[in-house]
Amino acid sequence: MTGLNIQPNSQNEQADEQRNSVVTGYRVQSAEGTAPDITAADRIQYAGLLYEVDGEVGVWPELFSDTVHHIDFVMVRATG
Repeated sequence: MTGLNIQPNSQNEQADEQRNSVVTGYRVQSAEGTAPDITAADRIQYAGLLYEVDGEVGVWPELFSDTVHHIDFVMVRATG
């Protein structure tokens, strides 16, 4: 994935009698002036692992314009 700023967002670990679960998330922001075709229903492969888009994709407009400045979204991966 090029033209994207990907930063750690969250990590949540829960344990019960049956299993341990880990949810890892990243906040993703596109480069200025770009709007990749990503929706809440998408799955994204990043660093060899499969993530799901968590929630709606935010579309941020240019100030005083109808053009897109950038988009942002959260992607998560759950194991366990």
